[in-house]
Amino acid sequence: MTGANVDTLLIGIDAGCLPVFRRLFDEGRLPALESLCSDGVAAPMESQIPPWTPSAWPSLYTGVNPGKHGVYGFVTYEGYDWRVVTAGDVREFTLWELLDRHDKTSVVVNGPVTAPPPAIDGAVIPGFMGPEDPDCHPPGLLEDVREEIGEYRIYPAYHTDDDSYTVDEKTGEYADLVRMRGDAFRYLADRYDPDFGFVQFQRPDTVFHEFDGNWDAVRRVYEATDEVIGRVLDDCDPDRVFLASDHGMGPYERPQFRVNDFLREEGHVVGTRGGKGMPGWSPIRDRLRHGETTESWEPSLVERAAASAAAVGLTADRVRSALERVNLADTVSQHLSANVSRTATEQVDFAASTAYLRARTELGVRINLAGREPDGVVSPAEYDAVRADLIEALRSVTAPGGEPVFEEVGPREEYFHGPELEQAVDVVVVPNDFQHFLSDQLAGDPFGERKTQWNHKRDGVFVACGDGIDETAAVDPHLFDVAPTILASMGIEPSDRMDGDVLPVTDTVPSRKYPPYEGEAADIEAGVEGRLADLGYLE
Repeated sequence: MTGANVDTLLIGIDAGCLPVFRRLFDEGRLPALESLCSDGVAAPMESQIPPWTPSAWPSLYTGVNPGKHGVYGFVTYEGYDWRVVTAGDVREFTLWELLDRHDKTSVVVNGPVTAPPPAIDGAVIPGFMGPEDPDCHPPGLLEDVREEIGEYRIYPAYHTDDDSYTVDEKTGEYADLVRMRGDAFRYLADRYDPDFGFVQFQRPDTVFHEFDGNWDAVRRVYEATDEVIGRVLDDCDPDRVFLASDHGMGPYERPQFRVNDFLREEGHVVGTRGGKGMPGWSPIRDRLRHGETTESWEPSLVERAAASAAAVGLTADRVRSALERVNLADTVSQHLSANVSRTATEQVDFAASTAYLRARTELGVRINLAGREPDGVVSPAEYDAVRADLIEALRSVTAPGGEPVFEEVGPREEYFHGPELEQAVDVVVVPNDFQHFLSDQLAGDPFGERKTQWNHKRDGVFVACGDGIDETAAVDPHLFDVAPTILASMGIEPSDRMDGDVLPVTDTVPSRKYPPYEGEAADIEAGVEGRLADLGYLE
């Protein structure tokens, strides 16, 4: 690789935030990132609601809220069923698609929710939410990359719950994945000499989820990421550099809150002891790991038997309690499918309930509205009253220590707007200082022990430096501001549909009207769910 000049480079660090950066700066661990922050503008950046990878990254690289681009979480819903989101669910132009309209070339490596990729002037290797061997653009690109740099994978070689790997081996695998991103990007930048480059690093987020804030693991992954970023900067010699994250990361110190248990106490949720379980990776990941193609999940014979047993009261919890009395619970659970536990556990009966939390990462409650949901029980005439009652009840919830569980509870229109609004939850809930893990499970009590020590926070990070960047500018960036600011720095008019503003780090360029976005949602490719690490995003 001889290197090439990249006009504008966007470095994406999932969960990157200044508190984590500064702790590692103090240890002298991140020279490349510290140099970027000290040489340019660096500030906390407010994320959106919900601040989770599959919704926040599309917001960042389109400049619009989920009500316009349409992705609210890891799955999209079709009635009461669900499937994993794809790039076809992003209903707005990405940065690289807009640049393509202006005859600018782009190289995009590891962008979340970019599978299947668009046909642009340049190269795209999809990342998180795509299959392990994704279709790339142009066709055959992944094979070329592997021939040039060696192994290239999206996900770790092991499954998250595989105890045959030590923590050291797992973090070593993370470091290898980080290196693959940098090697692929440097090779493609040399090959395509792009006007714009985007390379994203997912492991700085997942290291917190998988290792629960183990600082040795965090340090190793961040050091690897910093080293790779340094190589990219040296080889690609970008004129200007932007660094951004989708959200932050921090400790969770308060009890988890089981929203559906609370809603059941309020008379809204009805439980069932047989069914498919709540939306999540685990119902479908195992089959797709073995190459089966499916858009959803239907229980196997054993899983259906577990559901039938649960329907007559023989739940997974009761079986486990009995096993615990003879010290066999852990031994047996190692050999049972996680899906059996799901089908044998009480779940929300969506069709029979008035309102429910579908998936915790949506941060909100969906009303079972007649005419919208297949078996809606709330009439349009009752909708406003039911929603007002839900908002009042949720605003009043207090944790065992007496503090409010939520800092914000409000109607969806206060957070989202656009043609995809109908896909949003009806009531948005924002945990108090993002200290309470929200659960969608029914466990009999609205409060439970902390499920995670570290998880997402609202403040990420924004950095800008290089040619044409005013490094003395005072900025208060929002996630939506990244795309219009990058376009303006390149002399390209942002779309008038963007919700963000051009930050004062660069000259303002008037927005312009672009054609309406057109495209069809893509089917899930084989292997998508099967290779996604189950990191607790969905239960």
